[in-house]
Amino acid sequence: MARGVKWGCSYKRITLIVCSINIVVALYVLRSLYASLYLHSSNTRFNDVVKYTPDQVRKMEESVRIRRAAEPLRLVKLMKQLKEQIQREEMMVELPQDVKHKITEEILLRLRRLNSSAGISEQRDAVESWRKEKLLEVKQLTNGTNGLNSTILQEQAGILVRALESDWAVLSENIGLWIPAEISHLEHDDKPEGDEEEPEEEILPGRALPPECHAELHTDYDGTAIRWGLTHPKESAADCCQACLDQAKNAKPGEKKCNVWVYCPSETGCYSPDIYEHKNMECWLKYAENPKLNFKDRYSESYRNSHPNAPLIVPWVSGVTSA
Repeated sequence: MARGVKWGCSYKRITLIVCSINIVVALYVLRSLYASLYLHSSNTRFNDVVKYTPDQVRKMEESVRIRRAAEPLRLVKLMKQLKEQIQREEMMVELPQDVKHKITEEILLRLRRLNSSAGISEQRDAVESWRKEKLLEVKQLTNGTNGLNSTILQEQAGILVRALESDWAVLSENIGLWIPAEISHLEHDDKPEGDEEEPEEEILPGRALPPECHAELHTDYDGTAIRWGLTHPKESAADCCQACLDQAKNAKPGEKKCNVWVYCPSETGCYSPDIYEHKNMECWLKYAENPKLNFKDRYSESYRNSHPNAPLIVPWVSGVTSA
């Protein structure tokens, strides 16, 4: 009997040990399978990740920056301001039309009382004075302390108080009241004391005239024509003077030598009392034993009365090369 008991205990133990070993083996197998599946899944996910090049990353960042910069922030801000303005206008109680007419008539009456020479500042002061007086009147009417002679009804006084105080600019626009801003013009004289204004020196076109030409602006000398300017154009007064000097130098015996030159520098032509049309760059070479002036600086008033086409200023430039 004792052996049977011992054998039974040994059998149970062996069975328990075998079962435990089987469980351990099964757990190990399951762990191995799970580990292999986890590694396979991790490798698959890693391979599925999109890799971007540095250039692609830079382009994506640039795209995000451009999109943010293109957001209409200014438009959103303006829309918000417009919405607030509309809300304020909706909250504003509209003045009755008859009240607007009364206000307009009173302001015009106040402006008509001003002198005709009143400036913008006086007009502004008159309107502001009326506004303060009217505001005091309607406040008294609202409080019931005075205002029996007011042209505004008591139920309209409260609306008008707010219009004259906080909404005066809107009310002015609604009734068509607009007074421009006053602009003052101040002239600054930066010229040192004692300096007299000197007339600007007139400059002839072309190269400078040499001293021997003795050029005189707005001058027309008389003389016998050696070369007619109608068929003798020169580019400048200096060229005309040089032509006179050359003619005098190269003149043959018995020929008159040029000692007076007359040139037309005006692009619109030069006036002369003869029948010809004198154009720009005409160069007249003349000889005069005693050179005399035809005209100098300005044509006289008596001359212009008898010659209506004559200008005020003599357009010619002349010179006497030798006495």
